[in-house]
Amino acid sequence: MNAHPTREEDFDLYALGALEGDEKQAIERHVAECAECARKLAEARGRIALLALAAPPVAPSPGAKQQLLRRIHAEDTARISPAAATKAAAAERREFFPKWWSRTMAAAGVAAALAAIFLWTENARLNQRLEKMQASLDQQAKDLHEAREEAEMFESAETRMVALTPMPGHPMTARVLYNAKMGMVMCDVQAPAAPQKMSYQLWVMTKGGPISAGAFNTGSTGWSSWMSDVPKGTQPMGFAITIEPEGGMPHPTGPMVMTTRIS
Repeated sequence: MNAHPTREEDFDLYALGALEGDEKQAIERHVAECAECARKLAEARGRIALLALAAPPVAPSPGAKQQLLRRIHAEDTARISPAAATKAAAAERREFFPKWWSRTMAAAGVAAALAAIFLWTENARLNQRLEKMQASLDQQAKDLHEAREEAEMFESAETRMVALTPMPGHPMTARVLYNAKMGMVMCDVQAPAAPQKMSYQLWVMTKGGPISAGAFNTGSTGWSSWMSDVPKGTQPMGFAITIEPEGGMPHPTGPMVMTTRIS
């Protein structure tokens, strides 16, 4: 099966009859095999039909009409008898104006359709730009919120900091800042990258059991720093880092590589 059309507007151009040669044949071959593209072509034909019906009628200029009739009458009079010229002119008028009107309406419909396609394409591009801008604004707002929380945590007199101790065979360093009242934990870790398809995971050890404070990996930089929310009022008895399946687990399952207790 040949490839999908790379431009969505090709369906509209085909429906308008504006595609020729290889481009037209490529679409015809493809829609015969692809139900999705056949649906898109049917939608395009529907849009073009609606646009043609919605196009405002374009009335012929009265001056152009009179000028054309005078020229036809003069040419025919020079060649045939007055009676025949009158009959021929009447027949020509009856034949010409329906054709002229049909062509005028068709041209107006094509122009309206092309304008609509252009506006639709530009609107789609603008929507994409707006979505990207909105995503950027959302990310900036999130970063600003996190920066304010971090500053508030550092300034709070209730924030505590503890260092974690590595287990034998694990050359790692880590520190944890926590604020039980705010329900916030912040961790900085320097460590080798976790094994393939595995992650490190930080745990807040409490009387009710361990609470996950985030899965992470140090990657090629050897560093990782993040902030995590835990239930407000959580009183930690200590912290631990384990190696878990990639993305983390709801409860510790892997080997412990760092730990500390809070007296």
